[in-house]
Amino acid sequence: KQWYQRRVAITAGEGGSTLFKFDYFGEEAYLTQSSQLYLETCIPALGNVYCIAQSYRAESSHTRRHLSEFTHIEGELPFITFEQLLQALEDLVCDTAERIMTSKHSQLVLDINPNFKVPQRPFKRMDYRDALQYCKEHDIKKEDGTHFEFGDDIPEAPERKMTDMIGEPILLCRFPKAMKSFYMQPDLADPIVTESVDLLLPNVGEIIGGSMRIYDEKELDAGFKREGISPDNYYWYVDQRKYGTTPHGGYGLGLERYLMWLLNSNNVRETCLYPRTADRCKP
Repeated sequence: KQWYQRRVAITAGEGGSTLFKFDYFGEEAYLTQSSQLYLETCIPALGNVYCIAQSYRAESSHTRRHLSEFTHIEGELPFITFEQLLQALEDLVCDTAERIMTSKHSQLVLDINPNFKVPQRPFKRMDYRDALQYCKEHDIKKEDGTHFEFGDDIPEAPERKMTDMIGEPILLCRFPKAMKSFYMQPDLADPIVTESVDLLLPNVGEIIGGSMRIYDEKELDAGFKREGISPDNYYWYVDQRKYGTTPHGGYGLGLERYLMWLLNSNNVRETCLYPRTADRCKP
């Protein structure tokens, strides 16, 4: 079922430093970063639910794949396991590409990217720890010349280098809890990491972020405390856990990044009309 997200939010779905803040009749509010938290509340009534809406990020990023305003395709799926979530991401990417390439519009893609082929499933699985080891073995280092260690974020350039060297889609899984948002479910077999995933595609890097969501109230409260977030404005989100919810997971896909991959474009600004970035708001 499709849900239509509003542009105004009173809570952060991602990091608080990337919020566009404004005054809403005397109350602090934000342009939405993500529809995820609201989508989760729809699960008991609607089951599988998704939305396609604009999201806004105030991070001062100047990479070839960052926009301040982008088209966000988000979904939440109840009664699934982490592996089923990974399979859902594979299906989303491949089924969409197959439909495009078997439609009358396929020639438009081939005119721009004549070598495009729909990838084979299943995608390569790689844990975050394995990615760190891969970077060490292939001399992919941080800007200061040192190796990546557990807890380090792998930035855009080295991440893309690793992805391009491997040369196929990668489901990069199980990031450390300290790196991820308060709502991500810890891995039962290894609680210092989460059941989280980024889908990396050659020439682009990350196009999807996803995870299983915490559905236990005590674990969610621990996530708030870890991140230093007051749960007061999240009362409606906490109530879902208080009065009953289900194991569930979800994802967010950046449409413009998907188009970068489909069209073999080198910059996300080429895949949207009137791109808004950290250094440009005008058309």
